[in-house]
Amino acid sequence: LEARTIEQVVVVTPTEHLKVQWAEAAARVGLRLDPGLGGSRRGRSRQYQGQAVTYAGVAAATHAYEARTVNARTLVVFDEIHHAGDALSWGEAVSQAFELATRRLALTGTPFRSDATPIPFVRYIEDADGTLRSVADYTYGYAEALRDHVVRPVVFLAYGGGMRWKTRAGDELAANLGEPLTKD
Repeated sequence: LEARTIEQVVVVTPTEHLKVQWAEAAARVGLRLDPGLGGSRRGRSRQYQGQAVTYAGVAAATHAYEARTVNARTLVVFDEIHHAGDALSWGEAVSQAFELATRRLALTGTPFRSDATPIPFVRYIEDADGTLRSVADYTYGYAEALRDHVVRPVVFLAYGGGMRWKTRAGDELAANLGEPLTKD
């Protein structure tokens, strides 16, 4: 924004509550994003430098986002881009709406989909077995985030000991945590 490479920022999220979280986090660094809580007004208020919207919201107003992107140099940030494949219409919508964005930043901790649906704006290479694998332009892993103090350490605690419980039929069962259990 300062260099005038872009004129607005659009953040696309999977859920409504993440729009608010993005707007609040952006505000802490001086970026004013409209989380879209003010009803169905047309256009963008001058008090905001951009907007936070859901993938479903883009699908519902694809042409409006496409026009907004064409009319102003736009950075679009896709939060959890793999969700763009959740519904075929979501992927098609973000592809159409943001194809002409000045800059795109696709974020995800899951750069693949188990259903093999292609993720918009992601490059793929074919493995020897024919499987398509996503190729990141940049990776920032857990180790780097931990070093930079932007995530908390994950601690897996080992539990042990015995437990007892009654089934609905009144049978009493027992097991020791840490020991293999059978289906019975």
